[in-house]
Amino acid sequence: MSDQLIIFDTTLRDGEQSPGASMTRDEKLRIARQLERMKVNVIEAGFAAASNGDFEAVRAVAEAIKDSTICSLARANENDIRRAGEAIRPAASGRIHTFIATSPIHMEKKLRMSPDQVVEQAVRAIGWAREYTGDIEFSAEDAGRSEIDFLCRIFEAVIKAGATTINVPDTVGYNVPEQFAATIRTLIERVPNSDKVVWSVHCHNDLGLAVANSLAAVRAGARQVECTVNGLGERAGNASLEEIVMAVRTRKDIFLCDTRIDTTQIVPASKLVSSITGFPVQPNKAIVGANAFAHESGIHQDGVLKHRETYEIMRAEDVGWTTNKLVMGKHSGRNAFRSRLVELGVEIKSEEQLNHAFARFKELADKKHEIFDEDLQALMSDDSSEPQEHFRLVASSFHSETGETPCARLTLSVGGKEAKVESGGSGPVDAAFKAIEAVADSGAELLLYSVNAITTGTDAQGEVTVRLSKEDRVVNGQGADTDIIVASAKAYLNALNKLHSKLERVNPQV
Repeated sequence: MSDQLIIFDTTLRDGEQSPGASMTRDEKLRIARQLERMKVNVIEAGFAAASNGDFEAVRAVAEAIKDSTICSLARANENDIRRAGEAIRPAASGRIHTFIATSPIHMEKKLRMSPDQVVEQAVRAIGWAREYTGDIEFSAEDAGRSEIDFLCRIFEAVIKAGATTINVPDTVGYNVPEQFAATIRTLIERVPNSDKVVWSVHCHNDLGLAVANSLAAVRAGARQVECTVNGLGERAGNASLEEIVMAVRTRKDIFLCDTRIDTTQIVPASKLVSSITGFPVQPNKAIVGANAFAHESGIHQDGVLKHRETYEIMRAEDVGWTTNKLVMGKHSGRNAFRSRLVELGVEIKSEEQLNHAFARFKELADKKHEIFDEDLQALMSDDSSEPQEHFRLVASSFHSETGETPCARLTLSVGGKEAKVESGGSGPVDAAFKAIEAVADSGAELLLYSVNAITTGTDAQGEVTVRLSKEDRVVNGQGADTDIIVASAKAYLNALNKLHSKLERVNPQV
């Protein structure tokens, strides 16, 4: 049994299927480059047949990434597989990941196919995929609720046809660790030529057991885990990459394997994914939460001060929680600013973008004594220099007084023309949103309004996430400012710009 655990990251595919988490091509590229820095083995870049935008994003990632295998998902039909094959063609190392449902309920109710037809279709799919690559992964959708005899039958057939990785997904998060481990162990023992393939698992978190099930499978012989940064994913999410990696790294005595992951890149990856998707990380989230290495209890503090390992099983710096080596402030120059952005993995596309960001950095530095990494990341994610910007906040004035109706007066740029608007509301944020809608008249539904402090202190920037829904689109908007009402207005406008943008952001669920 290999001592190498393959980390298959599906943040750009399954993670993107979270409502509001859909990404543009450029956003996918930013995350893919960070995953490559983290030394992820396989990056599932998207579902090439889902849309033209997703096809182009997979192809762009395949062209840009050299040190990770680039994978596209495809249903077990010829069109999907050929689209996936064309999308990964530029990759230094490419994989096609094809799937078909195998549980009785899925075969009968969704596919309306007999078990014999499902096996035949799976084998045909492997044949089509072999025209493009020798690296072929086969998934039995809803394997967690499939009959073990049928799984053995279909896996034997696809291995014989040329599949090199066999994925056993707990698609609906139904399994528990002991049961799932037994399934993996049985499959490896019963399927002919099981030693010729890599056994993989893909667990969902509906019962909060995705990581536990994945780790149980590793102990049972699985040597690839499919996971996402921050556990992002549809419904309750996927197995969390950072938790899988650090559990295996910390407990080598139990798992008898390790990954090639550069763990110091975990926290930067977490922050990047959070900033792009607008999904904040809960403070007590393992590994990447703000409180993951914080100690408030006096007993704990005393123990850590005497010997760190009394209460810490990992070092914060090993996963990327490091302090700034370069203090940024209003006296910092452009070179220092550029250097820090590069260290944080922020892509600078042009001198114009750098100049715009530096000017905003200086404005922020006049309001804050020290600028933290989190401030810089928020500043870049809130960058309003994007050419597709249709709505922009020019000026604002807010009034809130006890016994009086709060009021917002805004000057907005709409398609290059300025408009002044005033509105009341139940609070200044509500008033600001109503004022914006008086001009935009978007018809969008507000699904989420979330506020987070980016750093500590009363001068901290507030980061606001706004989620809007209109027709078949769900988008997240983000805004950051030391004035939380201004940040709220910017976030709402950012979401409206995404709805207005013609960039491909439709959630790629097929």
